[in-house]
This record gives sequence, structure tokens and C-alpha cells, in this order.
Amino acid sequence: MLRVVLDVNVLISALIRRSSVPAAILHEWRAGRFELVVSPHLLDELRDVLGRTNIIRYVSPTAAEELLAALRDIAILVEDLAAERVVPGNPDDDYLVALGLAGRAHVIVSGDTDLLEAGTEPPACSPREFLGRLERLPF
Repeated sequence: MLRVVLDVNVLISALIRRSSVPAAILHEWRAGRFELVVSPHLLDELRDVLGRTNIIRYVSPTAAEELLAALRDIAILVEDLAAERVVPGNPDDDYLVALGLAGRAHVIVSGDTDLLEAGTEPPACSPREFLGRLERLPF
């Protein structure tokens, strides 16, 4: 089965705009179309961002906790590994590549241009590109 890392920016966008491409990706995960790979670092970052004032006004505490619970209960949790410098424009995203490698992910889905242009392995693609690929897969 396809294994995927979703960047925190994709998860946040899914909660803010329920009719967005990121929201459709999250729906497809919940429907079992792919496996999601997470780590303690990703969950901590997500929890931190969901607690920010500028996000709280768009995402209810209930929706935030439901997503965090689903990620803890359903996603594949892998340990955080030391990250090499692979995203020159944004070293904060290096952990996503390490997560992808540790979780044997096929792709990282992100809206971060630095990550998308870094030529990482596993490769990164935009939410729209990933959804298009997912829709072409036979299920």
C-alpha cells in the first residue's frame, strides 16, 4: 500500500478549508486509500501550530483533537531519527525527509516550495499533484 508523509501545512490546511485539496487528501486517508506515516516530532509540531492564536480562530479545539487522536490511533508512528541537511532553503523540513525514509514512505506531500524543489528521496509533491496521482490509482 502507498505510504505517505503529510507535512503539517497540509494537515492544517485540511482543517481550515474543508472543501480544499488537502481536505480531500485527508478524507482519502481516512477512507483507507493510503497509509499515513507520522512521528512524535510531526505530532508535536502539529499540536503547537493548532494552538496558535491565528489558527484557533479557524480550527475548533474539537476538530484539532479529533485529528490528533486519529493520527495517534490510525497512522503509522515511527521514531524520530537524526535528520541530515537535505532541504537547503528550510532545514526545519529536514525531519520530514528523515521521517519519510524511516517510515518507508513513497512520497512527502507539502506546500513548502523549498521542500518541493529540494529533490529529496522520498520525493516531495504538492497536494494537488498527489491527489491527482491518487485518483489515477486503481482501488
